[in-house]
Amino acid sequence: MVQDFSSAGEMVDPFGRTITYLRASVTDRCDFRCVYCMAENMSFLPKTEVLSLEELDRLCSAFISRGVTKLRLTGGEPLVRRDIMQLVHSLSRHLESGALKELTLTTNGSQLAKYAEDLYACGVRRLNVSLDTLDPEKFRTITRRGDLNTVLEGIDAARRAGLKIKINTVALKDFNDRELSSMIGWCGERGLAITFIETMPLGEITEDRTDQYVSLSGVREKLMADWTLEDSDYRTGGPATYVRVKETGNRVGFITPLSHNFCSTCNRVRITCTGTLYMCLGHDDAVDLRAPLRASDDDALLQEAIDRAIAHKPQRHDFVIAPGGARPAVARHMSVTGG
Repeated sequence: MVQDFSSAGEMVDPFGRTITYLRASVTDRCDFRCVYCMAENMSFLPKTEVLSLEELDRLCSAFISRGVTKLRLTGGEPLVRRDIMQLVHSLSRHLESGALKELTLTTNGSQLAKYAEDLYACGVRRLNVSLDTLDPEKFRTITRRGDLNTVLEGIDAARRAGLKIKINTVALKDFNDRELSSMIGWCGERGLAITFIETMPLGEITEDRTDQYVSLSGVREKLMADWTLEDSDYRTGGPATYVRVKETGNRVGFITPLSHNFCSTCNRVRITCTGTLYMCLGHDDAVDLRAPLRASDDDALLQEAIDRAIAHKPQRHDFVIAPGGARPAVARHMSVTGG
């Protein structure tokens, strides 16, 4: 039997977790092809299958009406979506009303120099920037086409605009694992937080993920040779656990989907740019919201579909990287789900 949340308004899953965080992908396209995220020759969705900016606005607003207070726009790379600032500006009305506490983005930084001031003007105050190395050649290798200087210039532009930046770094064995300590120092000099992430088994890629995976437990032990890491009770409701670097005063997060499960406090769901709702990053179960969205001008059918989805949110993911192959836990790429 499907639970009825409509009278209470808020979305509560079968395990008592209140859903207050929505990650909404605005495009599956990206100007990079990061080796742990995408295949080199990606097939992107036909534009006809992607929700319009107006539909994305309506869909996000429906979730906000049900208690979502944090909205993150993702991709692919969200800032390559044509006219993306129209959507950001429109959604900013929920910040003005107080219904939304935070509107933010995850970006690769390639377009930040162009959009940083506009993002701040729309009420965006924080960004997550994906950055896995400070070595220009390594950066070109891992992104297959990116330019490090463009990203660094974008980060600087964002800081000048008043945006707070958190760096997201995927730890990769024999690639950047010896560079992570210096990245803490680089972030400390600029007042940036940083979060390290274990590689996740999402999507078919060329590489064997067992060759990429490094446990963050071991990374943390090595970092302690260079830095004094003080335990912190800081929490965002998200998957990261945090420490404070005594020498810089900055915060370092660790996201460990493989070595430590972080699902007990999960407060989030994800929608793709086609209107598919995934209740869990690590499961294939999904609910189509595009059909009810387009079937009626009011949101009754849409809200019913959302209720059905939340009632089936799983308790936890089951990420595993099996030795001997690149077979993922789920077949879809991170860029399809929304990063």
